[in-house]
Amino acid sequence: MEKLSGNVAVVTGAASGIGLALARHLGAEGMKLVLADVEPVALAGAQQTLASAGIECISVPTDVSRADSVQALAERTLDAFGAVHVVCNNAGVFAGGLSWEAPLSDYEWVLGVNTWGVIHGIRSFVPILLRQGEPGHVVNTASMAAVTSGPLSAAYFMSKHAVLALSESLYLELRLRNAKVGVSVVCPELIATRIGDADRNRPPHLKRGDAPASPERDLIEGAIRATTESQGIAPDVIAERTLAAIRTGRFYVLAPEGNPWRDACHARLDAIRSEHNPGMPPG
Repeated sequence: MEKLSGNVAVVTGAASGIGLALARHLGAEGMKLVLADVEPVALAGAQQTLASAGIECISVPTDVSRADSVQALAERTLDAFGAVHVVCNNAGVFAGGLSWEAPLSDYEWVLGVNTWGVIHGIRSFVPILLRQGEPGHVVNTASMAAVTSGPLSAAYFMSKHAVLALSESLYLELRLRNAKVGVSVVCPELIATRIGDADRNRPPHLKRGDAPASPERDLIEGAIRATTESQGIAPDVIAERTLAAIRTGRFYVLAPEGNPWRDACHARLDAIRSEHNPGMPPG
């Protein structure tokens, strides 16, 4: 998809992190933006910041885990701009711990946002893209966790593997239709975002409540918070990779060769081919 200026982009998880970086870069290309996030105050702040930079945008508080909320986002997009061309299903959360100890609420929350959020985005927006018959693009944010494996983060790894598989199916289905709609799956490595503090947005009915803490859960969630702050790369780097993929129609957007997460991806694929047992991820 070469032409971006004057077209319309929707970004979920747009109030911070990768989502805000995507919005900033798409807006700098002259796109009109629909910003979606579950944090209304932060979302309003992001809209104000982008608007002050001369970017035409609206904000729509959205819970991507709910089909009706994402459908309302699609309808608001059409009401505001009459069309949509780039859809970034980007919202994501993290919860850690031992797979057998994690409360069901962890699985429901992480899969609800990370996986069902993408499902709802596809179901609400792809029919619009197809009806328009114009060039368009779907961006699904996965993670290098989608092409690796590791302990203490089962719900997160599962959710991102599902996003990758769903994106591959979507890509092939659109090719069968000879559609003018491209697909990219973005698999970032460690990024300087607030995903380690994602619990701030956990809905009340999915709070952990009396679920006991564990050393493993404290270890992995503390490590995520610390490493994203101290070692994470700038979200703008992911936004730049993503825009390049949209322009060229590239599907896989991975960490670069030589990055430890890319090495871990190769190691996992080698282990699968040779039927070796799984190994640990970087870190």
